[in-house]
Amino acid sequence: MKVLQVILIVLFYAQFAFSQETLRGEARVELEPVYAQFLGAPYPLDSATANLWAVEDAAFALSGMIYGWEFSYDPGERARGLQEVLELNALGKVAPEDARLEITDVGIKDGIFYLYVEYRLSELQANRVSSWKSSSVFTAQAVGYGPLQGYEGVVNRSQIKEGALRDAMKKAIRKKLRAAERNRPRTVTGFIALSKFPVYRMQNGLWAASSEFRIEIKDIIPFAVY
Repeated sequence: MKVLQVILIVLFYAQFAFSQETLRGEARVELEPVYAQFLGAPYPLDSATANLWAVEDAAFALSGMIYGWEFSYDPGERARGLQEVLELNALGKVAPEDARLEITDVGIKDGIFYLYVEYRLSELQANRVSSWKSSSVFTAQAVGYGPLQGYEGVVNRSQIKEGALRDAMKKAIRKKLRAAERNRPRTVTGFIALSKFPVYRMQNGLWAASSEFRIEIKDIIPFAVY
């Protein structure tokens, strides 16, 4: 019994062991955001607000790089009256207040607040990141777009920006499908993660999100099944 207790204690504390691997990235926040009117945010932003927003963006990017999302994607088909739909389920989260999320530098240039971070991975997290680099994982780059004011019912700044990233995910998954499938499937399931921090910019009244993704397809359901 005592041996079993020791083993359980070792396993419990093992999850908090740290690896030597560190993720690094940069988050940017506009100090005079034209979308502030949609959020009730101060204009122009003070440095404290800009720093808070940048840390939130950095934590979100780290979550996407380490844990990623499980997805279900329907490419849609106009002839059948089917809409394109992407459903995402986050597999883990790095909190903005995580003590291992370290700000290494900040700066301001051309009205943009820059924040650089480092995040030291636990061994479990390092293993997850390593699993995203397996031979079954496909890498694709894409740029997605979304309205500056967000979609109906969305008023959270992070969710608004994530709308553009979600569009980029759709395009990246479509690239994977075109490379692997001759016929358009009905539904595709799998996993997707960020391979680096996404870059957001405002372009022609829209959010543009540019990123590189790691994609693993779990199942492809053809139309013939329906």
